[in-house]
Amino acid sequence: MRRVVYPDLYTELDDKRNQLDVCIRKLRSTGREFAEAERAYKMELARVCMQLKSEGMAIGLIDKVCYGIQSVADLRFKRDLAETVYKANLEAINSIKLQCRLIEEQIKREWGADAS
Repeated sequence: MRRVVYPDLYTELDDKRNQLDVCIRKLRSTGREFAEAERAYKMELARVCMQLKSEGMAIGLIDKVCYGIQSVADLRFKRDLAETVYKANLEAINSIKLQCRLIEEQIKREWGADAS
């Protein structure tokens, strides 16, 4: 007697692969957003540090003061938020890949049951 692999497993696997494609495309854009936010933050940080230095602030205090300046803090927050979204997308990709492997293993088990 020959068993048939459930078509639902193939459909589910196909759906997961489509989700993976969407997540990978999204990762490209979130990666770019993260990089742009990092650049903007570092440029503003450098600008503020140089401004504080030119105003005569002690070098040892600049790194403590500059992070509390609103423009730097806002850009740092945006950078951190963009990084979190990027990392969440990476985790979503890893999760979907794991789900695909589990479905593939289930399909293999179903086919392996046919041999007996």
